[in-house]
Order: sequence, then structure tokens, then C-alpha cells
Amino acid sequence: MTGALSDLQVIEMGQLLAGPFCGQLLADFGADVIKIEPPGQGDPMREWGREKAGGRSLWWPVVARGKRSVTVDLRGAEGQDLARQLIAEADVLVENFRPGTLERWGLDPADLMAANPRLIVVRVSGYGQTGPYATRPGYGAIGEAMGGLRAVIGEPDRPPARAGISIGDTLAAIFACVGCLVALHHRSNTGRGQVVDSALYEAVLGVMESLIPEYTIAGYVRPRTGSILPNVAPANAYPTRDGEHLISGNQDTVWRRLAVAMGRPDLGDDTRFATHTARGANQQELDELIAAWSATMTSAELEAVLNANDVPNGRIYTAPDMLADAHFAARDAIRTLVHPLLGDFAMQNVAPKLSETPGEIRWVGPDLGEHTAEVLAEVLGLDSTEIDALRANGTV
Repeated sequence: MTGALSDLQVIEMGQLLAGPFCGQLLADFGADVIKIEPPGQGDPMREWGREKAGGRSLWWPVVARGKRSVTVDLRGAEGQDLARQLIAEADVLVENFRPGTLERWGLDPADLMAANPRLIVVRVSGYGQTGPYATRPGYGAIGEAMGGLRAVIGEPDRPPARAGISIGDTLAAIFACVGCLVALHHRSNTGRGQVVDSALYEAVLGVMESLIPEYTIAGYVRPRTGSILPNVAPANAYPTRDGEHLISGNQDTVWRRLAVAMGRPDLGDDTRFATHTARGANQQELDELIAAWSATMTSAELEAVLNANDVPNGRIYTAPDMLADAHFAARDAIRTLVHPLLGDFAMQNVAPKLSETPGEIRWVGPDLGEHTAEVLAEVLGLDSTEIDALRANGTV
């Protein structure tokens, strides 16, 4: 194995997205992520996703990439003992069960860390491991609502909208991964592991900018504002003859360049628009001026004019646009691997890029239990007879 984390062994428990996405990030940078799944059924992510090919999820090969799949029945005493043995040899345990589940299975983190003091236990849940809501079931959508995101997404005259992706889960996973890396740094200095407690609603809250002081200091409750940010202009999607195009010129110097691009350099110093504050106060009027100009061109023509004048802009991409884009290709932003049943399988590549220890997608998400025998032999030293016996009684 290669990558900055290639010396780490991670046991991933849990299912669906928050815990597994944290495991994906660690695997991308070289960690040996051993994913424990229930025998016979596996992670429900194996079935999720709108589009399927031959009945197979197209999401699973992405979120489980680079991991090894091991089946263990965590609800039985023998499976719990196997899990304890695997965790005793690991650097990190990632789980996203409802708080109390591990403890109920005899896998209390305190006991696991007593047996393996260097162990880092990464726990992802809806509300965190403490507090009055801790044991409630919590999903990404609830975390997005409680953390403040849903209230600000959508048009002001309509109910709150949702992002088109599971952003609450992935934010909690990213914060969990950051916490894991911080804990690893601490361990390198002290030799001691610790618990990382990542709550969905707190991860969402963590990216809500100045939402809290806007209310506590100014008495302002941020509303839904559609495609604009109030008082930040111009920054919107503007019409073209063949669609819409994003333009961001809210900095004073950039706005003046945009005014030149529009053939209206006089607008750059117009008192209605000359400063950030003035543009915010006259946002609607400014947007209408830009929209009337942009609508006279195709998106390609508009892009050329804006780029010639160094104005930040961009088309609103879908998957076909990404696959056809020269910049995506130059940076290898989309990687194609071979899926054993589906053939060429394109997916987003590892991010961010590291100059000395870049990440790598080693393989697509594995079949259920594909690595059970391999891992039990390699990590625990079990022979084929012992593994066959575990299979026969349903433990693995």
C-alpha cells in the first residue's frame, strides 16, 4: 500500500454514509480500511442510489473504494469477540451507530481502549455521544435542519429546499476525518488514543458562517434568498441565449472589470454600484442590468468575454460537462477504474492533491465479504479450517 496513511489499519463499522465516507477519505490516502459488514446482507449502501446497472448500486463502488470487506455478525458473542480481536490490532475504529449500540454489543470504547491504548475511536452520530438527544435516531437531513442549513436553502416564498446530495452526512464525515487526523497527531506525541465525537448537526453548524452572531449581535435571522446572497453583488446566475451562467464580481476591482466587459465602464464608478455596500443596496437593479446584457450572448460567448476581462465566471456543470472539460482532464479530476462486472467505471478522483504523498483509488467497492478469509488469516492468524467453521455457524 502507498500513501501518507499507509501505515494505518482502520476498522470501519456502521453503514450508509457518514461513517463510510470518513472511511473512504482515509482509504483514499492509503489507510488499510477493513469494513465490517453483516453476513448475507452487507451495508445498505450496496443497494442505494437512484440509478443501477444490472441491479447493482453505482454509489457503492465509490463510497467503498479502496476498502476490504469482511463479514462479521456483531450481534452474536462470537462475532463480537472477533471484532474485539481485530480492533485490538488496529489504529482507528470508525463507527456511526446510534450511541449506546457498541456498548450494548460489548464493544464499549473504554474497554477497547483499555486493551489497545493507542486506539482512536471515531464516532459519528446525529446528535453526538452526550446530551439529551444523544440516543435519538439521527440522519443527515435532520442534522441539516437542526444545524441551520435547510432554513437558508431555497426561494423565500417556498418551503425549505434540500441540497441534491447528502451534505449533512458528508460534512459530519469530513469533520470526523479531521478529528481522526488531529488525534493521530496527538498520539504521535503522547502514545495515547482518544475518542472523536462528530455530530451531524454540529458539522452543519460549523459551516454556517456568521449565522449565530448575526442574530445575537444584530437580531437578524438569515432567511432563504434563492440564488443570491443578500448584499453581495453581483454574484448570481445570469441568463444567456442557451442557458444560465454564473458571474461573481462582488469585489470592487472585479466589478470594474465586469463593467468594462459589459461595455459600460461608467458603471464601475457609478455611485449606485461603486462600493460593495452600494452594490448590495442596489442588488436587484444591478442584477437586472447584467441579465439584460448577458442574455444577448450564448454561454460560450459570454465566457470568452468574461475571461478576456479576468472576471470570475463559470458554466453550471452536469456530469457530461465535467467529462468533456479540459481542466478536469488535465488535473485527472475524474478517474476511470475497471469494475469486475460493469467494466470501465468513472468516478471523482481523490482530493486534495498532495505533492509528495498523493492519494490513490486502489479499487472499486468490494463484493460482500470479499476479503474475510484474507483479513482473518493475515490479522488474526486463523487457518482455513477455523475460518470455514466460522462461516458454517454464521459468524462471518
